[in-house]
Amino acid sequence: MQSQGYERPMRADARRNRARIMDAARELFAAGGEVQIDEVARRAGVGVGTVYRHFPDKEALMGELVRARFRLFNENLAAALEREDRPFDALAEAMRANAASVAEDAATRFAFMSGGERVFAHAAVEMEEFMQLTTALVARAHASGELRSDFQAPDVPMVMCGVCATIDKGAAGWDWRRHLELVLSGMRR
Repeated sequence: MQSQGYERPMRADARRNRARIMDAARELFAAGGEVQIDEVARRAGVGVGTVYRHFPDKEALMGELVRARFRLFNENLAAALEREDRPFDALAEAMRANAASVAEDAATRFAFMSGGERVFAHAAVEMEEFMQLTTALVARAHASGELRSDFQAPDVPMVMCGVCATIDKGAAGWDWRRHLELVLSGMRR
């Protein structure tokens, strides 16, 4: 009898297949457009059934990309909480690191921008942790008097979403880094 919440460890071949599926999905989603599960299977060199054993639908596959990105976001936020420098600088540096990580990952940008609620539902635990860490960073920046009093933790995802929307813009003057720096400047007290 298995205890509740216990998951059997994945066999080595299953782990390799899952990694190949994720790599194939990243490549295909990075190219944009409509991606079908059979394309992912073909690119990964596995059968369609193997993909479905790991991911019941395309939203689950995209959701795994989102989960992985939120895990990285949370590592950056946790590292910022450990910093002993000025709280606003720690918050700003975490936001820069998180935006840069999205800039380097076209597949995750695609999942963020086109995934919808079902995709983000796969990352609910990681998103909750993201908000807890963000709330702690924002509270520290408020306590130091460095952050505008009307800026709150729920504003961070909105700001980051806006900045990420400029990442793929190639027109002159559309630099996501500049966009983020302007936003950070407006957040400072």
